[in-house]
Order: sequence, then structure tokens, then C-alpha cells
Amino acid sequence: MTLFSTPPTIVAGALAAGPQPVLSAPGDLLLRPWKAIDAGVFLDAYSDPEIRRWHTRRPSSPDQVHEWFAQYGEDWAQERGAHWAVTRAGGVVLGRIALRGFDFADGVAECAYWVLPAARGARVASRALTAASDWALGPAGFHRLELDHSTGNRASCRVATGSGFRLEGTRRSAAVHDDGRHDMHLHARVRGD
Repeated sequence: MTLFSTPPTIVAGALAAGPQPVLSAPGDLLLRPWKAIDAGVFLDAYSDPEIRRWHTRRPSSPDQVHEWFAQYGEDWAQERGAHWAVTRAGGVVLGRIALRGFDFADGVAECAYWVLPAARGARVASRALTAASDWALGPAGFHRLELDHSTGNRASCRVATGSGFRLEGTRRSAAVHDDGRHDMHLHARVRGD
């Protein structure tokens, strides 16, 4: 057993002691855990050329989507991540926000997102990312949130900076996409930013 000289930023069990929260964002957006009825829209999202271009891990069937949703529930229960459907009032799914790779010792998590074509241009991703980040850096107790995106993904860069994530640099040849390796911009938001 490894003993640390400093206490963890977040105590194990603090998040999973309750259900994954439902979060509100400006403009009547609601971030809620994924439901089985969302499987069709989730699978269809990955047929969009822009989502396919930037997300190489993609489900290939409704059964696989249901497996992913089950894993999302396990991620919360095991305190590894939180995955939300971004919806408008009435339950219409507009996109996805995730916090993953929870590191309770240092209080760090990674962010990921996509938005459906019909919801683009309305700051859905920025508003949802801000809401999830405010929760993570506030009540959840994280100290730092990170996200990265291909240097070619200008829209994601606008979402990141528009949500208070400062550009910290470029990770060279850091991720594989369908068209080969990409340099990745690293952004971060720290409690108090």
C-alpha cells in the first residue's frame, strides 16, 4: 500500500455516494445521464461526418450503445467518470458532455463533448461544458479539468476557450484520427479561473 504525504483532493466515495447529478445550463439546457431511449440518437450521432472526423472511438450497433450506457453507469459507480446527454426542455438530445479519467489524488479529470448538427452554432457545447465544469470545480471538488482536441478542430478550440479553458500548449503527434496522427491542443481550467 502506497501512502501519500498529502490527503487526496477528493475523498473516495464522495461522488458515488449519491446519483450522478442532473445539471442545468443557460438557455433551458439540461445535462442528464444517458437513458436507454437515447440509444438511437446516440448511434446516429456517429454517422455525422464532423463527429466521425474527431471521434475515432465509435459505436457500431444499438447493442454496443447499450453496452456503452451500462459502462457509463459503472463509471459513475466506480468513480471513474460522468457522462451526460445534453438536452433541451422536453428531452430532445442535442449533444454529449463527459468527465472521465477521474484522479482523486490530484483532483484532475478530462472533458469530452460533441454536439449534433442541428444544435451547432447556438453555443450548446460551450454552455454545457461550462455547466459541467462549474459542477466539477465546485461541489464535486476537482481542482483541474483538462481537454484536448486536434489542432485542426477550430470549433472545439472555440468551445474550450469560450468555456474558460486556457490553451496551455500543443502535444505533438498525440492522437490517431482516421486520417493519421494529429497534434493536439491541450486546454485546462483550474478552480478559481
